[in-house]
Amino acid sequence: MNQESQPGHIDQIKQTNAGVVYRLIDQHGPISRIELSKRAQLAPASITKIVREMLDAHLVQETEFQEPGSRGRPAIGLVLDTDAWHYLAMRIQPGQLTLTLRDLSSRALQEDRLPLPLDSGQPLLQTLLEQVNAFFVRYQHKLERLTAIAITLPGLLHAPSGVVHRMPGYDVQDMPLGETLSTRTGLPVFVQHDISAWTLAEALFGASRGAQDVIQIVIDETVGAGVISAGHLLHKSGRALVEIGHTQIDPYGEQCYCGNHGCLETVASMGSLLQLAAQRLPSQSDSILNHTPLTVQSLCDAAQQGDRLARDVIAGVGHHIGRMLAMMVNIFNPQRILIGSPLNHAGEVLFPAVINTIRQQALPVYSQTIQLTPTAFADPGTLGAAALIKDALYSGTLLVKLLQG
Repeated sequence: MNQESQPGHIDQIKQTNAGVVYRLIDQHGPISRIELSKRAQLAPASITKIVREMLDAHLVQETEFQEPGSRGRPAIGLVLDTDAWHYLAMRIQPGQLTLTLRDLSSRALQEDRLPLPLDSGQPLLQTLLEQVNAFFVRYQHKLERLTAIAITLPGLLHAPSGVVHRMPGYDVQDMPLGETLSTRTGLPVFVQHDISAWTLAEALFGASRGAQDVIQIVIDETVGAGVISAGHLLHKSGRALVEIGHTQIDPYGEQCYCGNHGCLETVASMGSLLQLAAQRLPSQSDSILNHTPLTVQSLCDAAQQGDRLARDVIAGVGHHIGRMLAMMVNIFNPQRILIGSPLNHAGEVLFPAVINTIRQQALPVYSQTIQLTPTAFADPGTLGAAALIKDALYSGTLLVKLLQG
């Protein structure tokens, strides 16, 4: 599991410095040692020591390259050596398990999507252990240096210990997923909520790459958010999900499954959206939705064709989300807001409703320059788990384990 005793002060500095150097080589390689020293703000001797350890561990390699503006002999630069380092990226969803073998460049080498019955007759943890073991047996001919396991899933969990307290669709109570998998495989295991991991994936690979302060909201069967603050996932070492879905919007509203009334999820989730459209449909005889099965896709298609009912219910979701985001904007002052949702197919209706509400209700000095964009990934798959591994390398948490062999 990824809960470790805190390293001493000197060890923490070494871990942080190694992570910084690895990140710079990843982002700017091929890069010379001199340029590494400048960008990392570390002494040349420190760079030499860190790079030597990475070369000895076959985590980086040297290559010749021509520096910009130079006409002389090629310089010796550093690039990552990722091909022979593998890890398992997992995504658990109600009814489905995705297992992906990736290398340290995040490239997918092998992927299996398997059914994960909601009631299989045995504990979910036992099913997951069996599937992981079977995956390793099936593809043992492809495995080289297996470094870690990263897992994303919905529900209530504690990331440092890898304990899953509750999970939708399954009878789970305080499941020790991280510890059990780590004990069985001997590998470090990283566990995170899927929305938080998706937020991290967008920051490392997607639409918020390079932005330091980001709010990402996911509007689907559930509603949740992740926050990047000063370049780091907020509360990533705890419960990183920003639980907006169960914030009360209407005290006299419908009762939510959490027990409260009028939660955001009761007015903005896909289920509530379709329910509202179905309720209004009998009084909207001119709606094209009367002639097609009512789904999220048909609703978006109708909105794109100008259907008044479809546009009204999607805009209504946008206003509810915008009110919540206006409060978050006043707290976090983000550069960018990302929306991940099936409703992005009707973004020309959803996005104006969201941003107009934010600008009406948030402080103008915070809201006027915000960029509102869709997520780069409509479905992140196991890229969220890949982001956990990348982040653990950049922070040095996983990197030091690889350097130590």
